[in-house]
Amino acid sequence: MIVAALSFIICHLSFSPALAQVDTWKAYMSYYEPQQIVKAGSHTLFVRASNSLYSYNLNDESITTYDKVNSLSDTYISLIGWNQTAQRLLIVYSNSNFDLMDLSGNVTNLSALYSKSMTQDKTVNSIYMSGIYAYLATGFGAVKVNLQRAEIAESYILDQNITAIGSDQTTLYLRTSTGTILSGLLSKNLIDPHNWSQTGTAPAGTFTTDLSDWNQYISTVRTLQPGGPRYNNFGFMRMKNGVLYTVGGDGFGNLILPATVQIKQDDEWVFLQDDMTGVEGTGNDWTFVNMYALDVDPFDSKHIFAGGRTGLFEYYDGELVKYYNKDNSILKTATTSNKYVITNGVTFDSNGNLWIIQGDVTVNSIIEIKKDGQWINHPQQVLIENGESLPKLGGMIFDSRGLMWFVNSHWGKPSFYCYNPATDSIVCAVTHLVNQDGTSAPEMYNPKCVVEDLGGNIWIGTANGPYLIESERVGVQVDYATQVKVPRNDGTNLADYLLAGVDVSAIAIDGGNRKWFGTLGSGVYLISDDNIEQVYHFTSENSPLPSNIIESIAINQQTGEVFFGTDQGLCSYMSNATEAAIEMVSDDVYAYPNPVVSGYEGQITVVGLSRDADVKILSTNGQLVAQGRSNGGMFTWNGRNQQGRLVASGIYMVCAATSEGKKGVVCKIAVVN
Repeated sequence: MIVAALSFIICHLSFSPALAQVDTWKAYMSYYEPQQIVKAGSHTLFVRASNSLYSYNLNDESITTYDKVNSLSDTYISLIGWNQTAQRLLIVYSNSNFDLMDLSGNVTNLSALYSKSMTQDKTVNSIYMSGIYAYLATGFGAVKVNLQRAEIAESYILDQNITAIGSDQTTLYLRTSTGTILSGLLSKNLIDPHNWSQTGTAPAGTFTTDLSDWNQYISTVRTLQPGGPRYNNFGFMRMKNGVLYTVGGDGFGNLILPATVQIKQDDEWVFLQDDMTGVEGTGNDWTFVNMYALDVDPFDSKHIFAGGRTGLFEYYDGELVKYYNKDNSILKTATTSNKYVITNGVTFDSNGNLWIIQGDVTVNSIIEIKKDGQWINHPQQVLIENGESLPKLGGMIFDSRGLMWFVNSHWGKPSFYCYNPATDSIVCAVTHLVNQDGTSAPEMYNPKCVVEDLGGNIWIGTANGPYLIESERVGVQVDYATQVKVPRNDGTNLADYLLAGVDVSAIAIDGGNRKWFGTLGSGVYLISDDNIEQVYHFTSENSPLPSNIIESIAINQQTGEVFFGTDQGLCSYMSNATEAAIEMVSDDVYAYPNPVVSGYEGQITVVGLSRDADVKILSTNGQLVAQGRSNGGMFTWNGRNQQGRLVASGIYMVCAATSEGKKGVVCKIAVVN
């Protein structure tokens, strides 16, 4: 009777939409450009594409993608090879880490070479298969891998860069980068360098690459659509209304990257026009490279502007409709090269006017394009030195007060600024750092980003860590920025500075006012609302992050999904914080999964709450089961009572109190154990 009653109640619950589970990861790798094809077994093709991996079943035409979240041990695949005898795929990563995969998708990691400490170059240049072995040509010699036993059998350290390997029945041949050929008898101990000799030639075809699989299947592979973005470049990202807008940037390393706008909406990727056919103002080889920033018209989401190395690009409904440069606008060429019309910052204000920042030009540092199309120059003398503007202006945002913030990341004058459009003046120019206690901070170096938190405070990311301008000092002339002090709580009454010395490259604020700090080399840190607690520190070693080099961060405040753009691709983490509801309405609050079925081990998530809501989970007889506070608009429960035991089957009430003290039941959760 009890079971029947519970089943009736479950059937009449309002079910929530399917949402990703909190604390889960997802990879968004590119599989766009085929690089290698190997056939495995009778009907499987493994394809290395854009340095990622997928398989295609020739029988049922299914596609399976592989990444660090769902199976692989690493990212950026440099080579693959199929061993018919061992029935395993060898996956070689650019850092010399290896994975072995069988036809069922089971993966075994072989990290011996990757983890070995040695001064020689460990780069793997090519793979040669023989029996159950794979011979790897490396920068220091060769490595023999037993694919059946998943172990390195032998290493031949010859201090020569080997590019290709081949053999006959008796001899192993190595070709060096200079064209020299080395040979060693397989019957001898080839670990001993003295058993290798220089050979004039090798038998014909010894180093011939087998392209039969490529030649036979490339036409088929080019028709496949594994999904994902086209490129793994995400130097800049912006989230608007649940849609992720991205451009490639330059990888913080002056790389020449494709100028591409990639947009993720729900589970689909949209790519804006990526050629200049028929577009006014084009005509040189440098036109379409390195986009640095973009923004979406607040009154028309089809209308997008992107700024890059060579000017400003205007899109409408997915098409490139106008290209602005020195010939058709007041944009100026860079003083260092007239090929460049560097447009580092592109941001709309709340009225729909577009603002642009140019670095390395003679006069036009700040430019406004009015809604009616009028271009206005706003020169600022403080941004001019030696007759030209500061060279690396960027990282532009508007804060909640309508003030514009941006940085100069150039080593010559690292600094950050606040511009007031209402007065057409720079109201804050910080070129040095003095802490709130009057002591000198480390010399500011390479500031890269600016963001406003939910309290109106301004955060600046630098190579020396994050700095803060408190909300009460915003809008006035500021001559110092604060390093946040974190108490040691060890009885000494001493404190350390938050992430001091960490190279902060990106900052994003989630719905709980927590700070996500992306770094160049140290992965991602999540710091609590009060700036004191380190909630998480994700690295490529302890998480599915593709790389510890973070170029951009964006947050979907509606779902809590945090996107990390790295130098080796894009991934996301489903956090436990969403944007808080202004007013908590029970019809808008729901829990998922609901019902909670037997065997479920993840978090039960409640969304739609107000900020810092006091949440209690109660049984039907009013007994307190669990309690806590929301992160922004989200609260998570592990399905256990206060003693840590799984709760019994039944209906549980979610009660919440706002910061004003209003209380009430906001939703119910059915648990079936």
